[in-house]
Amino acid sequence: MSQKLLLTFNAGSSTVKIGIFDREAGFARRIGKGVIDFRAEPLTFHLIEGPAIFDVPLVAKTDDLLHDVLEEVFDWLAEHYDLNAVSAVGHRVVHGGDLFDDAVKVDEESLAGIESLVTLAPLHQPQNLRLIRAIAELKPGLPQTASFDTAFHRTQPDVVRRFAIPRDWFDKGVKRYGFHGLSYTYIARALKTLEPETAGGRAIVAHLGSGASLCALDHGVSRDTSMGFSTIDGVPMATRSGAIDPGVFFHLVEAHGLSVKAVEDMIYKQSGLLGLSGISADSRVLLETPSKEACEALDVFTFRIAGEVARLAASLGGLETLVFTAGIGENQPAIRRSVVERLRFLGTLLDSDKNDRNDAVISPEECRVKVRVIATDEEQVIADDCLRLVG
Repeated sequence: MSQKLLLTFNAGSSTVKIGIFDREAGFARRIGKGVIDFRAEPLTFHLIEGPAIFDVPLVAKTDDLLHDVLEEVFDWLAEHYDLNAVSAVGHRVVHGGDLFDDAVKVDEESLAGIESLVTLAPLHQPQNLRLIRAIAELKPGLPQTASFDTAFHRTQPDVVRRFAIPRDWFDKGVKRYGFHGLSYTYIARALKTLEPETAGGRAIVAHLGSGASLCALDHGVSRDTSMGFSTIDGVPMATRSGAIDPGVFFHLVEAHGLSVKAVEDMIYKQSGLLGLSGISADSRVLLETPSKEACEALDVFTFRIAGEVARLAASLGGLETLVFTAGIGENQPAIRRSVVERLRFLGTLLDSDKNDRNDAVISPEECRVKVRVIATDEEQVIADDCLRLVG
């Protein structure tokens, strides 16, 4: 049993990833990972890394505080870890708005700030708050920290963050924020280790998972990104539409009588790869489905990604490194191939054998643009922030 532990909670709209870290020699070393799957019937907890691997159905029902769910999960974890040794808990919080430009300790003031931003991330922020409050209920006095997905992008200039709408709305918070910042933080650190002199130079990172976005890095610093005000902006995703003409919303509401809630549900949950194909939100399924609709969905997906890479290259004034990360980016050679082939005009090339093996570098040695595959680790960033803040 470890003597000093940290827990991390990485909440999405339908799952919560739990990291268990040993505070070994002053740094956080992962020793376990679990996932609560709210999509499963019944609710299920998967321990996918650690001294034991198992899937267990949960008896507890979800409520506003998730108190019963976490209590049951902790009971399962306690069979393999000394939870009395947990000294702090770190959380991923999707939206920090203009209030937070770095990770913070959770106290009454920061919690109120997080709650004030719910309207900017209505699917994710409430889940973040429920987890923080559930931990406070189960483990009173245990220090908690919050790491914000938006904070990494605060280095972007106003010319990138502004929408072309009346100026006073910018001051009211209607601006481009960017997301997946914890993933980009990890990749920026990895590039600094791999290429200490340049940190990848002018690099574009494609975080491609069920949620997807891209970020332009200048020596590790965020300069532009595909997601803007909300997590539906940018490229198509598993069930989210990506960027869409605002006139479509007006048309659906005014001409077809859909409610705003119905349109929101469609754009967030019925669009993307699922909507384009009518088959699945999972690109792995679509790659194995030889139908016109499946092929077209993947074509739209990679076409939009390549287009976004080109736009971000313009923001950087060039491109020296292209990084693929997250579930699709790390594991699906066909998706990477389709994107890179569309970008040959920028100087990108693939070594097919390296790409098929998911090698760390998948471009030929003589290629002007280095194409990398780097596994991201948002939980590690949360744990590092937590350790830095609680000491």
